[in-house]
Amino acid sequence: MKIPLVVIVGRPNVGKSTLFNRFIGKREAIVDDLSGVTRDRNYGEVEWNGKLFKLIDTGGYVPNSTDLIETAIREQVDIAITEAELILLVVDVRSGINPMDIELTNILRSSNKKFLLLVNKVDSENFEAASAEFYSLGIENIFPISALIGRNIGDLLDEITFDFLAVTEGDSDPRLKIAIVGRPNVGKSSLTNALLGYDRSIVTDIPGTTRDSIDSIMKYYGQEIVLIDTAGLRKRKRIEESIEFYSAVRTLRTISESDVTIVMLDAQIGLEKQDQKIIDEAVRWRRGIILAVNKWDLIEKETNTTKIFENKIRDLLGSIDYLPIIFVSAYTKQRIYKLIDLSIKIRDERKKKNPTRELNDYLLQEISNTPPPSTPTGRNVKIKYITQVGEHYPIFIFFCNYPKNIPDSYKRFLEKLIRRKYGFIGVPITLSFKEK
Repeated sequence: MKIPLVVIVGRPNVGKSTLFNRFIGKREAIVDDLSGVTRDRNYGEVEWNGKLFKLIDTGGYVPNSTDLIETAIREQVDIAITEAELILLVVDVRSGINPMDIELTNILRSSNKKFLLLVNKVDSENFEAASAEFYSLGIENIFPISALIGRNIGDLLDEITFDFLAVTEGDSDPRLKIAIVGRPNVGKSSLTNALLGYDRSIVTDIPGTTRDSIDSIMKYYGQEIVLIDTAGLRKRKRIEESIEFYSAVRTLRTISESDVTIVMLDAQIGLEKQDQKIIDEAVRWRRGIILAVNKWDLIEKETNTTKIFENKIRDLLGSIDYLPIIFVSAYTKQRIYKLIDLSIKIRDERKKKNPTRELNDYLLQEISNTPPPSTPTGRNVKIKYITQVGEHYPIFIFFCNYPKNIPDSYKRFLEKLIRRKYGFIGVPITLSFKEK
């Protein structure tokens, strides 16, 4: 079952990021009174009464130009109309109806897409009457809320999730789902077509040819595998901010719906910041990850070319050193099926469980040899018990006396111990520390 996508839109400084933080239950989006603070997209998952949805907080910030700000907001609303199951239009009761509010309302109404009008900053009953002004926009159901203090948020979540299906254990699709993601023109559609053996996606040299995420079914040694070819950037978008937003929405959806994400790199360019952001997103969603260096047929080979190239990538990856790197050519089909074999292996690695007794026998001995550093007050930190949990990806819980005093460097040490013994190639793992 695909998880519904809900997008928050509105002009700057109406409280979109505050609402996002309220929904996901933590301060993840930066909130400030300065208009346009939200520049990078913020993503999260919200669960309410057994129902789950993805949430995206949008921004409208383009520097030094009111016209560009408004253009960017309009374009992001246009993208939200295309992508989302539900759109939340946020307005500000304190400033009243703004011409931009009217324009956005008209755009959403003409789209026939379901949307809700949220009158924010109704922090007390004193502002309830003022929210009635927004009925002049011609919308029957208006929700006066306070994202800051949580007023009427429960009722709003009931309305948001009314048509959503409850998530149950039986909803999971047993087929392996592989997302193919990467920068524009890196060869995502070419790889999909090569694996399928026919042209499922249009392939050109123009970035952004693929406009929708396309699911294709591949038969591989008797089992069905779902390939998801990520949409590229929309060439017609003029504002860079909106181009990044559009790409991020599509990449987010594709990664979150996959078991394994193949991040494609261009052999002629190498690993760039945009690639690293995509990798970080896959790590955040705890998906299996493979790096596929495409167009390897175009590289002139010399002694140790592959090793030199791989070392450069790993230097840039830093602590994410557990990702397999495969050098492929979608054009010549060089090593492309190794990607599928490795995806199957990584899918199995994500589900692998290690016996608690074996974990403790191995890790406690290693921890005894190299104990964690003492607390700032000089007390010894003792890890007493370890267990592995998690149905969809590996989570290791370490019970200790001072869980908040485990430094990141020691957490990385523990992760390397686990990987050295148990593998988990291409699989992000989570280490959690709790007081016993």
